[in-house]
Amino acid sequence: MQARFVEFIQDVLITLHQNIRDLKERRGFADAEELTHIEAKLLAYQEMLSILQSSADEFNIPRDELGF
Repeated sequence: MQARFVEFIQDVLITLHQNIRDLKERRGFADAEELTHIEAKLLAYQEMLSILQSSADEFNIPRDELGF
């Protein structure tokens, strides 16, 4: 079970990082309306990463074990 949990968290982190990378790329050629949407999504994804990092710290889980 523990190995599956680590894999799950790592998969979530990989997805968040990929989404952030994709949005940063799209930001370069977005119009003003889309840019606002992209920036809001970037903030949300970055906040989610911060929450996961803080929770890992609170539970004394080494960040490198989860792939931060």
